[in-house]
Amino acid sequence: MNKSNIISAFSIHGFTLRREALNYLQQEIDSLGVDQRKEALQSILDHVNGQNLSSSMLEKSVIESAVKNFYHANDVDEVPLNVFDAFSFVRYTYDLDSKRFIKWDTLHKKPSSLHGSPDSKANIFREIFKVIQQRTIRHHLFAPPAISEGSNQNQAYTLFTVEHVLGSSSKDTNIIVLGMLTQLKEGQFYLEDPTGVVRLNLSKTTYKGGLFTENSIVMVEGNYEDRVFYVSALGFPPAESADVSLSFFQTFHPASSEHSYIHRLSDDLKRSEQIHGDAMFVFLSDVWLDQLKVMQKLQILFAGYSLMPPTVFVLIGNFLSLSGVGSSSKVFEECFSKLGQLISEFPRLVTESQFVIVPGPDDPGVPYVLPRPAIPFSYVGDFKKKVPNAIFASNPCRLQYYSQDILIFREDIISKMCRNSIYTPWEYEEKVDIPSLFVKSVIGNAHLLPLALNVAPRYWEYDYALWLYPLPDVVVCADKYDPYTVTSNNCTFFNPGSLPRSNFAFKVYFPAARQVEDSEISDETLS
Repeated sequence: MNKSNIISAFSIHGFTLRREALNYLQQEIDSLGVDQRKEALQSILDHVNGQNLSSSMLEKSVIESAVKNFYHANDVDEVPLNVFDAFSFVRYTYDLDSKRFIKWDTLHKKPSSLHGSPDSKANIFREIFKVIQQRTIRHHLFAPPAISEGSNQNQAYTLFTVEHVLGSSSKDTNIIVLGMLTQLKEGQFYLEDPTGVVRLNLSKTTYKGGLFTENSIVMVEGNYEDRVFYVSALGFPPAESADVSLSFFQTFHPASSEHSYIHRLSDDLKRSEQIHGDAMFVFLSDVWLDQLKVMQKLQILFAGYSLMPPTVFVLIGNFLSLSGVGSSSKVFEECFSKLGQLISEFPRLVTESQFVIVPGPDDPGVPYVLPRPAIPFSYVGDFKKKVPNAIFASNPCRLQYYSQDILIFREDIISKMCRNSIYTPWEYEEKVDIPSLFVKSVIGNAHLLPLALNVAPRYWEYDYALWLYPLPDVVVCADKYDPYTVTSNNCTFFNPGSLPRSNFAFKVYFPAARQVEDSEISDETLS
């Protein structure tokens, strides 16, 4: 590859290479095969774009780091499965000036802390609003066409701010505003964005599908008059698939490895998924280890899979049937020891399957605050000795399997959102698909918990661990609600259901086919 091609590629992105950096980069690219050179140059450019550089003049050290990243990224398929803890996710912030995501530590020079400052609470809503705003203004409905053809079909809608609405001297009609739904006074809702707040009148509002809760980010359409915004329609911001998000922000990914973002864009890893076409992930929730019937069903399950071990068993809490008992270390320890003994009776499962343990709301640890750390080893007895390859993960956590990103979350979220929704569609419609409304709501908000903090407490400075941007390939929302599977924007949401409450139902995911299968533990065999 000649130098002019390299210079041109970097200049398009606003960068200039110093002579020694250019010579080094050309030498490294020329050492690759002809079919690899274009991919290598793009990967190096992506890495440079993801850095918070103070100058557009690139030194050799910057290029060396980018080249090292490229070589490291191409080795990622050596480990097909990675489990990422929520507290190890990389925190990003969207920079309005450069229109890109920058690592929070790089910009603010301080790591996240469990004990946040007063600004941390405001940052929860400010940061997720910026994510949704940049996604919305890029949508074809709001982005002006590159070339006007004089047709109304090409005219984009205009997205206004609250400040614009408040500053209007005349009656504005049919305007659209993006903001957060708040209740500053009892029974009175407002729309808030970084520029201001306006009172809403929802008496004649048409709701465009979803579960609209306080602190959720919504789009309102209507008229502004006499200091009140009369809402004619209320809906969620347009969603965006991961393919679209990653086409703009290839270096933005919440997993802990700085190289891990590359896995979703790698054709090599996608081919590896197809080679391992028999891989399967088994998901079970509310695995009540203190119930004899549950332990008997688990024995049937493990025996059924012992001849063909799954790639991963994901066991999700709660792990005891009675709330509050989880605080008793003795009871919990005894139950996990029994589970370890049961699994050890099937040597192939111990050696060939990975076990991932995700805590529930009532399991040991800090109660009812998210993200929730992994179950402490002091509570699991000798389980780790019997099942040494088990991983105790946080709630939520992420699994990276070759090119796929799988997010696991345990919370009874649907019931909370239904209870706190300002509009209850089931009161006005005969048939309502609650899981689909839930999925639409969380995707629209790019967040697993679009709820007020008093309803869904979380650590202020770790709220980003609950973001849904870019969308994962799979989101497992383990809930005591009935099992469901919903696909939207190329992302599959499913709930395995509460094992004892759903006739011992569970879900099996096949990564190669990207399909979810409903399963059930019968008294004798798997069905």
